[in-house]
Parts: sequence; C-alpha cells; structure tokens
Amino acid sequence: MAEAMIGSGTVQHSLKRVIGRKVLLLFVVGDILGAGIYALVGKVAGHVGGALWLPFLVAFVLAALTATAYAELVGKYPRAAGAALYANKAFKLPFVTFIVAFAVLMSGITSASAAARAFGGKYLAEFVSLPVVVGALVFLALVTLVNLAGISESIKVNVVLTIIEAFGLVVVIVIGIYALLSGEGEPARALEFRPEGGAFLGVLGGTALAFYALLGFEDSVNLAEESREPQRDYPRALFGGLAVAAVIYLAVAFTATTLVDTQTLMTSTGPLLEVVKVAGLAFPPKLFALIALLAVGNTALINMIMASRLVYGMAKEGIVPGVFAVVHARRATPWVAILFTVAIAAALVVTGDVGDLADTTVLLLLLVFALVNVAVLVLRRDPVDHDHYRAPSWMPALGAVVCCVLALPVTGRGGDVYVRAGALIAGGMVLWFVGRLFLPGSADPSGPLDASERERPS
Repeated sequence: MAEAMIGSGTVQHSLKRVIGRKVLLLFVVGDILGAGIYALVGKVAGHVGGALWLPFLVAFVLAALTATAYAELVGKYPRAAGAALYANKAFKLPFVTFIVAFAVLMSGITSASAAARAFGGKYLAEFVSLPVVVGALVFLALVTLVNLAGISESIKVNVVLTIIEAFGLVVVIVIGIYALLSGEGEPARALEFRPEGGAFLGVLGGTALAFYALLGFEDSVNLAEESREPQRDYPRALFGGLAVAAVIYLAVAFTATTLVDTQTLMTSTGPLLEVVKVAGLAFPPKLFALIALLAVGNTALINMIMASRLVYGMAKEGIVPGVFAVVHARRATPWVAILFTVAIAAALVVTGDVGDLADTTVLLLLLVFALVNVAVLVLRRDPVDHDHYRAPSWMPALGAVVCCVLALPVTGRGGDVYVRAGALIAGGMVLWFVGRLFLPGSADPSGPLDASERERPS
C-alpha cells in the first residue's frame, strides 16, 4: 500500500496507482453510457421531434471542445482534485477554487441522486412495485458498499456493469438493423424535424438536455492520481471513449425514433424498453429492464466514486477539513469522504425528482466547464517539466462560449432548476465563510497547493 509522510511525522495512507489505459477507457465509456441514454431519449425527442439524433450529435461535438481542455490539464497536473485544482492554479482565488470544487461535487451527487430516483421508474416496475424513495435509498446503500470496498473492487464492478449496459445498447442497435432489413418501422421519422419554438431554440434545448447523457467524461479526471501513466493514457482514453459513445448513442437514437412514435417516447420513463417491446426481433423485456437497471447503477457508482475522490482531493489541498482526507488503512479508500457524499445524496433523493436533478447537474457542470476552458488558456504561462497533450487554443476558447450559451434560460430549463442550483451554490458560500473561521490557511492562494508542489519529489 502506498504511503506518504506528512509534516507531523505520522504516516498518511495515499491512493494506489492501479488503473491502466484499457480500464480507464472502459471507465470513460461506462460513465457516459448510463442513465442518460436509457432515460432521456424521449425527452430529447420532445425538443426536436423524430430527428432526436441531431441534439446528441451536436452535444458530442460541443463536449469534445471541453474535453480537449481536460486532456491537457490532466497531463500537466495528474492529481485527484480535478477542476478545483485547475481553478486554483489559474486564478489564485481561494473563493473561486472552493465554489468550483463545490459545484463539481454537487453535480456528481445530484447526478447520482437522479440515477437513484430513475432506478424506481418503469424499468424497476417490470419486477417489483416499491416506493421510489425506498428503492433509491437501498440502491444508494449498495453503491456505497462497493465504493467502500476499494478502488480496484469498484473499478472491477464498473467494468462488468459497463459491459452489461453496452450490451443492452447493442441489443437496441441490433433490433434496429433487423427492423431495417425486415422493412419494419419508419426510418423517415428520423428526418422529421419538428422543433418547439423554432429550429435554433429546439436544437439548443435538445442539446442542453442531451448533455446529461454524456457528462460523465469529466469524472475520470478525479482518477488521475490512481492511474499508472495519466499523461499518456488519459487523452487516449478520453477521446476514444467519447468516439465510442458517440457511435453507440447515434445508432440507439436512430433505432428508437424509427421503431417508436415520438409521442410514446416522450411520455415513457423507460423509452428503450418501448423499443424492445415493439421490435420484431424478440428479446425478453424483463431481461432488458434488468440491463437498464444495472446501467443506471453504473452511473450512480461512477458519480459517487468521483464525488468522494473530489472531497478527498480538496481535503489534501487544505480547502476543506483534513478529516475528509483520511484513507482506510486496509482498503485504501477515502471512507470519511464517501460517507459524507452519500449522506448528501440521500437527502437529495428524498427531496428531488429525476428531471430536476438531471437539469441541475447539467447547469452546474456547464458553469464549471466554462471556467475550465478559460483556465487551460491561462495556465499556458505555467509550463511543466514533462510532456503532455496540448489542445488547439481555439477549441477551449470556443468551448467556454458554448458552455455559457447552453447555460442560458433560452434552452428551456424551468426556473426551479436555476433556483435549486443557486441554493446549492449559496450553501457552498456559507461553507466557505465557515471554513475561513476554522481553516485560516485555506484563505492563502499560495498555501496548501503550492506547498504540496514543493514537497513532491522531482
């Protein structure tokens, strides 16, 4: 087990570098292929009509802009704190660092909470009828046990679930191919573009919603400290994962709109199950529902892994109390951070619903993405002594503009989403001022972060 000496002379357990390139690629793919595509296909169709593949395509292109910024920054600073670390280095403003970290933290938890609530929808109803909150809380408990078991165990479960959820989407694609060859369905529906409020606003609204289905790519940033060679492996895994997910999503979207009418997709809480039920190629609906449940579970697991590692990274930098950096001596997992994040998730599950939590996740991350795109350009003046990927400057610059546009109310989000996001950020501000009273060192922009850089062996 990896260990490090801290100033007091005691031994502090650290995270282990156990994740290779192939597993990291599966993590990225698994994080993207999850609750979003299984639950939101119909909602996207509500914005554009039968051409629901279009917002997914636009969303992938726009996400790739921000992905270039993450690829460069992970190579330069392969540490667990992610966007918070980049904001701290770029802007040297502890308040901004904390709010960015808090926004990312809450986006991961709201995403996991949305996945937990989705667990109790139509897919679960194929097996048993339970109150959504009860099923969601039990589900969160199981996810927490896996997270506590260790990163190797969590990643292994993630790999298995990734394969299963990918298989479910392949089933949908095969059903679509069979339908086309058999003359079933209505392929022309995929070209029916009927946006609400005009073409531009329709695509914009659909794209903003489709973002939730692929937001997971940035979660893997927080595994940089547990990757064997992040400078080399992360860019390849990130861009490869986005490409794989794009092909799968577009094929699934085309199949869904070909076989199921738009109105049915819009109103269903299990849209891909509708595809399976009407397909000429027989596939057991209950088996597909099980696959969908596991896909939703994978989304929650990955987000809770990310959230706990982010809290751990913040604690190591002195941004939040050091107790959150405590690592289990045997399992090498940040157990205090894990319990803290799951407590917040449980509270959100009890008080929110799937749609609102998903929209809140997107809004919070779009604001973070905008800052990350700016940060990568600012940090060009901070060279490092090792090779790493360098993004074309125009891509993060355009990415920042795109993220700001997608965060605007013109995308069709309800006012309650902005109120919820504002309330969460306000809560972060309160924590910031409370933290300054008890952690005065965290107010020094050249403090914990730069000190840790000086202590790291060359």
